[in-house]
Amino acid sequence: MTEPTTSPRVPKRVAQVIINSLKGGVVPRIGLPYITVGRDREIAALLHDLQMVADGGASFRFIVGRYGSGKSFLLQAIRNNAMGRGFVVCDADLSPERKLTGGGGQGLATYRELIRNLSTKTRPDGGALNLVLDRWVSNVQSEVATSTGLAPDDPAFMAAMEERIQVTVRQLEELVHGYDFARLLTMYWRASVEGDDDTKAAVTKWFRGEYRNKTEARQELGVNICIGDDDWYDYLKLFATFLRGAGYQGLIVLIDELVNLYKIPNAVSRQYNYEKILSMYNDTLQGKAHYLGIIMSGTPQAIEDRRRGLYSYEALRSRLAQGRFSQDGLVDMLAPVIRLQPLTHEELLVLVEKLADIHAGLFGYERRITQDELVAFLEAELNRVGADTHLTPREVIRDFIEMLDILAQNPNVSVAELLSGDLLSSPVQAPAAQKDKRSGDGSDGGAGMGDQFAEFDI
Repeated sequence: MTEPTTSPRVPKRVAQVIINSLKGGVVPRIGLPYITVGRDREIAALLHDLQMVADGGASFRFIVGRYGSGKSFLLQAIRNNAMGRGFVVCDADLSPERKLTGGGGQGLATYRELIRNLSTKTRPDGGALNLVLDRWVSNVQSEVATSTGLAPDDPAFMAAMEERIQVTVRQLEELVHGYDFARLLTMYWRASVEGDDDTKAAVTKWFRGEYRNKTEARQELGVNICIGDDDWYDYLKLFATFLRGAGYQGLIVLIDELVNLYKIPNAVSRQYNYEKILSMYNDTLQGKAHYLGIIMSGTPQAIEDRRRGLYSYEALRSRLAQGRFSQDGLVDMLAPVIRLQPLTHEELLVLVEKLADIHAGLFGYERRITQDELVAFLEAELNRVGADTHLTPREVIRDFIEMLDILAQNPNVSVAELLSGDLLSSPVQAPAAQKDKRSGDGSDGGAGMGDQFAEFDI
């Protein structure tokens, strides 16, 4: 008999996204609170970072875990938490076309992706740049009206607005590229007041990093600078300070798939990207950045490999390597690197129970899978050869949702029948790293060969 459940009812629209995303092996961008289990210590540590950023500081963290261990899930959980607390969040996945720096504008491509995905609590799906800029203009108008008592149509109101805008501008001008950034903000404000949509669109295009060169920016806006591959991070720091003045808590930057830097075949190009990470890391920890939080995630090999990973760059290795006391189950959650531990069996049981309830609510049937059957399913998964080292939550979840789908479509089939087959007796395969399609230049002893064994542990 099915035990009673106290799980909150999940709206069908959200349930559909959760089930479809998890079955496809990706993290849903909505509905995470309904399925979040474990990771309490990791989330608490990252929420501590958010408070530090809100207080005017900066933070930098690496989240490390195997494929399917929950890195992207944790990033999405923090993303939702940050937006709920009044932060602006931007996220991007690195790829062969998007790096931190590169000769073909790959760094600028990452910046453009981050700005395209700029999100707030009221615009959680990205594209919030204009919303943020308009909110800033509106906030300035409200502050001036409240402090002066002037009406918006009063001639003195514009002078008071100009004076208030200059306060924000002066704060930014002290930073690198701050003068040009402030000048563009002033242009946006004047265009908003005058109803000049063309200028507003051009300024937005500039902030998005879409001008190809300085000549194009000068022709359309009269400014002799544009965001480029070498300085895009400086503009993120400017955005973070500006956002605080616009009424937000700060800016949180999430960068996933660091493995794509690990897979760069050219050793010199990899080192340039690691130098960029070092620069960003030093900025945040030395107090050169404010209201900015950065979280990057990758596999253990992408971080710890001494030949091609972040640890191949000695300046990063010496900063990020685990200390002598973090052993024997003692984990320092305040260290720059958070290593994800596997979910416990109890946490997996809570997770599959939540998913069973969501699946039943989505497809409109009474949940008939019992607690004992949930335990039997997990035992079958966890008893497979290699499960203790290679089985990830992603694989367990995909198998479980597939089982629920089959049971819903075939009422005459029981859980015991499905578990008695040979499918769950096969050994768990180690996740294969995605092979880099490029042949490489041979500068570091054959990059392609390393990818074949990227998940092999001795």
